[in-house]
Parts: sequence; structure tokens; C-alpha cells
Amino acid sequence: MYTPSHSYNSGASAYAKVGTESGAMSASPHQLITMLFDGAKTAIAMARHHMTNNEIGAKGQAISKAINIVESGLKASLDPEAGGMAGAELVADLSAFYDYVTQRLLYANLRNDPALLDEADRLLDNISSAWREIDPQQSRPLPAASDAPGGSRFSAGA
Repeated sequence: MYTPSHSYNSGASAYAKVGTESGAMSASPHQLITMLFDGAKTAIAMARHHMTNNEIGAKGQAISKAINIVESGLKASLDPEAGGMAGAELVADLSAFYDYVTQRLLYANLRNDPALLDEADRLLDNISSAWREIDPQQSRPLPAASDAPGGSRFSAGA
């Protein structure tokens, strides 16, 4: 016989892990960065939950996961050679930004301060939303026929 909670939890975790790995394997580079932002946001939310419930170990693990995503994922993916001088300057700014977010997360853990988690979450959300706006796969809406120069409306009854 099986223990429902143990088998279900481990089975669900395994299924979720396979789903995430499959998504990552078929994702574009842009989508991978988006997934990193989503993962950091989830880890911060879990840290907030554990902090509220005074679950110190779990809080530390969640914050460590968020820091790892920021440092080993988002920051490590920066390419200073990608955009010439302007690109190198942007990469330096983003690198410093990710250092600051990591510092906020570390202090949140040390001080047990949910406001610092909120700050890190808000900062990452700002960059994440900008990143989503520049998605090269995102389809751009076509102008309506009435918006086009000289465009006329088609009437089926005419």
C-alpha cells in the first residue's frame, strides 16, 4: 500500500520537475530569462511565506534559491560583448543592479525583514516587465484596415 501524502507529493514534484525541464529544453533564450525571473519571484514569495510562519530553515532555502537564480542565472547570462560600448555599459549597470538585489535578499534573510523581500521582488518585477516587452517572439498587432491610409471598411451587406 502507498502513503497518499508521500507518494502524491513526490510524484507531483517529479512531474513538475519534468514539466519545467521540458519547457526549458524547448524555450528560446528570451523565454529562459523569463523563466528565471518567474523562478526568482516564486522563490521570494515562498521565502515571504516561510518568514511569516517563522520557518527559518525553509525561509533560508527559499532565499538561497532566489539568490542563486539572480547570481547564477540572470547575472551570469549577461554578455558585455553583445551590444558594443552601449551594451557593455548596460551590462555593467545590470550587473550592479543584480548585486544590489542579492544584497537585499541577504539582508532580508539576516534581519528576517519582509520589507526587504518586497523590495527585491519589486525591483526584479520592474526589469522582468521590461524584458517581457522586448520579446522577439511576441507578435505585434497589425493596424486595422480603417487605420490604414486610404483604408475603407468592408460591408457584407453592400
